[in-house]
Amino acid sequence: MGRTLVTGASGFVGSAVARALVARGDDVRAAVRADSSRAALTGLDVEFAVAPLGNRAALRRALRGVDRVFHVAGTTYLRAPAAELTRVNVEGTRIVMEEALRAGVERVVHTSSIGAVGPAPPGGAVNERTPFPPAIDVPYAVSKHAAETEALRVAAHGLDVVIVCPSHVFGRGDLGPTSTGVVRRFLLRRIPAYVPGAVSVVDVGDVAAGHLLADERGVTGERYILGGRNYTWDRLFAELARLSGIEGPALEVPVAVALVLAEAGSRGPLPAFASPAEVRAAGHWWTCKSTRAERELGWTTRPHEDTVEATVRWWEEQLGDRLARAPRSQPAAWRLAGYAARAAEAIGGRLLP
Repeated sequence: MGRTLVTGASGFVGSAVARALVARGDDVRAAVRADSSRAALTGLDVEFAVAPLGNRAALRRALRGVDRVFHVAGTTYLRAPAAELTRVNVEGTRIVMEEALRAGVERVVHTSSIGAVGPAPPGGAVNERTPFPPAIDVPYAVSKHAAETEALRVAAHGLDVVIVCPSHVFGRGDLGPTSTGVVRRFLLRRIPAYVPGAVSVVDVGDVAAGHLLADERGVTGERYILGGRNYTWDRLFAELARLSGIEGPALEVPVAVALVLAEAGSRGPLPAFASPAEVRAAGHWWTCKSTRAERELGWTTRPHEDTVEATVRWWEEQLGDRLARAPRSQPAAWRLAGYAARAAEAIGGRLLP
């Protein structure tokens, strides 16, 4: 294989893609920021290029002699201001695509997100043809959808672009933490309550494999969802509780109530357990089907139970004594609130005609 540039190579998904490319036989150049930790790439035979998103001159140097680009860089931080999400995810993608076209690369695989496809109705699942909702209240999703639009705009001028849309990525190796942060917070009992919603969990190794298959077999200008097991939050937390022995959140609250609490917490002296942006995102159903990737790319996934367990074990190892010292049950006040809410719901159900 030729020389391949990976943007965001020091991140959770980017480092997994870089490792898969080295295993494939590519000569990999890892584009990183000057202040990026390179720990995720330890021991990997790659060339480093300092090329922060938005810096055209640095990116042009990084693209010299490159045949293929995997554009993985971006931010998944839900609390980031909309302007920052636009700068990194949208403008950063536009510049990478324009410079890749200028450099004459053969193909670009753009890492998008299930957020760019949009949420499903409760109990449903999206696919690649699902229309993006015109008024969604999740700035991160809006930025990823706009980034796809920029990639396809440049593709219309002759750049060979294939898009992959991973769902919520779990697995070992998240040093951020980024998408596995929900497991870390669960283990530390920092999720006292949750809202009705759902998420699709996929293994980082399977996502990396999907990137390479999109490069090898993907159709120019098309997108492929890389999703796994669809979990409601309560079902996922039950699975985490079973694997860790730590009691899960005791209370499910409506999104409207959680938003009031998050808004109040954001203005208080102590940090809130969730921001309004995180509550809005968690209240949607990010559930999906990966039929197209399976059919057209030959993509497969490992058992979801293995992925969830690997993520729990990873964070148990990282947290070490800190986790051992933490209580394994929820605070009494939250447990009582949960019991009261379930009792009220049961009584209400019996009183309905």
